[in-house]
Amino acid sequence: MCVGKCTRILGPCLIALGVLSIAANVLLLFPSWTWSYVKEGRITKQAMQVPGVWGGGIIVLLAATEIMAVGWRCGRSSDYGTCRNMFLSIVLSGLALLGSTACFILSGVGLTNGPLCLYNQTEVPKWDYPFSLSLRAQNYLYDPSLWNSVCIEPPNIVAWNIYFFSILLVISVVEMVLASLQIINGFFGCLCGLCEGK
Repeated sequence: MCVGKCTRILGPCLIALGVLSIAANVLLLFPSWTWSYVKEGRITKQAMQVPGVWGGGIIVLLAATEIMAVGWRCGRSSDYGTCRNMFLSIVLSGLALLGSTACFILSGVGLTNGPLCLYNQTEVPKWDYPFSLSLRAQNYLYDPSLWNSVCIEPPNIVAWNIYFFSILLVISVVEMVLASLQIINGFFGCLCGLCEGK
């Protein structure tokens, strides 16, 4: 496949993934579709750091826009312009790789620690991370019976966090693969040209 065609495929794919990443992270901020938990600051730390917005979203969208533009405009440019544009896409793809890696790490930590919720393990219910504390010997991810029995509020917060952090993990892995492919593609574009019309 030609370098130019590859950039025209990778760019829109990364744009779609960036938008999905932003949407998944924004939804993660509103458990049970309510605003009150955000206003009160009772959202999981990793969700409040919004890695899907800045890491898997904005940084990836910047790179994807440049990648797509390179694919469509460099077929008409000189070789110097092609190499310069491909180099810029390599740099931005490297940043997208770092952003999606940060999203992957923070989403994994959020999934491992579990949600911030009101739970009743003592006499008085309190807001904390019951699954990251050593209250449970087994991993809560593999025991769905714990999902609604431990956390009292927000309703269904465990499933909400698992679904959206898992979505962010999958999106960020695909973004990392596509950004890596574009880095390789960009190197070939700098060395060999776009092979358009050859």
